[in-house]
Amino acid sequence: MVARVLLAQLGLTVVLAIVFWGTDGRVSGYSALLGGLTCVIPNAFLALRLAVPRRDPGASALVHAAYIGELGKLALTVLMFSMVFTLVRPLAAGALFAGFIAAQLVTFSGFLMRDKTTDVEERMNDGG
Repeated sequence: MVARVLLAQLGLTVVLAIVFWGTDGRVSGYSALLGGLTCVIPNAFLALRLAVPRRDPGASALVHAAYIGELGKLALTVLMFSMVFTLVRPLAAGALFAGFIAAQLVTFSGFLMRDKTTDVEERMNDGG
C-alpha cells in the first residue's frame, strides 16, 4: 500500500510537471517537479524508516521509529525547500507549491484505497 501511494505521488508529480511545462513554460515545469519531489522524497524516507526490520519488534520500537521517521521527514522537507529556494533560479513559486500540495494530497488517496480494499475483503469473507 505504501509503495502504491509513493508511486502515485511520483506519477502525479511527473504528470503535473509536464502539464505546467506545456502550459506555462519550462520554469513552471521544473518548479512543479521540484515541489512534488520535495514531498515524495521525505515521505519515502518515513516509509523506509517504518518498513526496515528492527531488533525489537515491539510496539515501543515502532513508535520510536515513527517519531524518528517523522522528524527526519520534517527535516528533509525543510532542507529541500531551503535548497530549492536558495539554489534554483529562476523559480515559479506557485508551481512549486502546487506540485508539493498535489503530491501531499495523494497521501489521502491511500486512506481511501485502504478503506475500499478493506470493504472488499470484508464482503468476500462474509460471503457477499
